[in-house]
Amino acid sequence: MRIEDKITEQASHYDHLEQMEVGEVLRSINQEDRLVAEAVGRVLPQIETLVLAIEPRMKRGGRLFYVGAGTSGRLGVLDASELPPTFGVQPDWVIGLIAGGDEALRRAVERAEDDKEQGWNDLMRYQPTADDTVIGIAASGTTPYVIGAIKGARKQGLLTGCITSNPHTPLAAAAEYAIETIVGPEFVTGSSRMKSGTAQKMVLNMISTALMIRMGRVEGNRMVKMQLTNEKLIDRGTRMIADELGISYDEARQRLLAAGSVDVVLKQKL
Repeated sequence: MRIEDKITEQASHYDHLEQMEVGEVLRSINQEDRLVAEAVGRVLPQIETLVLAIEPRMKRGGRLFYVGAGTSGRLGVLDASELPPTFGVQPDWVIGLIAGGDEALRRAVERAEDDKEQGWNDLMRYQPTADDTVIGIAASGTTPYVIGAIKGARKQGLLTGCITSNPHTPLAAAAEYAIETIVGPEFVTGSSRMKSGTAQKMVLNMISTALMIRMGRVEGNRMVKMQLTNEKLIDRGTRMIADELGISYDEARQRLLAAGSVDVVLKQKL
């Protein structure tokens, strides 16, 4: 795929950015960001299909892996890392991998994304099985690290999906389920950390949240299995219990701290 064919590399609709007033810069970015939700909305059927394919595998004990480089990799790691405290799942149930390893979360690792073998090699450390799912994330749809991981996973019988911001990419061709969020050229030409990254974050939120709901990690609209890792979450859990059981805040807090989980308290209903 030639670089000139990538929508993510096309020239911005705006020019002479350095001559803009701050307000104009902000309004222009906001105007472009409005296009992101529309782009994601157009691929909701594809997201639904992927979630429904992943669900039975996770119910059999399968894991979900996100694989990406740069911004895409960081967003995958972010989504995976937020699920244990939010939904009370084990940290090895949804796993984010980034080209260059953890060092790449804070600074770019030179040419890490260009290694077409390393993506699958990184996955192999987790001894993947046929019940696992791998979602490759790459705005360009051409990142060798990500494509290699998807090809290796598919060859071994894992379920594969991808999120990209260009149509008809090598990554989409390699994956079984392709989600193509076509957000158009970036405000700063080629800066896919902007609209493309926002679209990726929205899709990842949808996939993981829908799966957690389907896996029984939410009741009503509440995160009843969240980890009580700080005072804010203890307070949130206390208010959930007080509202549901019609008891005082102090009693609800006492029960929560004794049980260690909102879910446990609500099931006791004593």
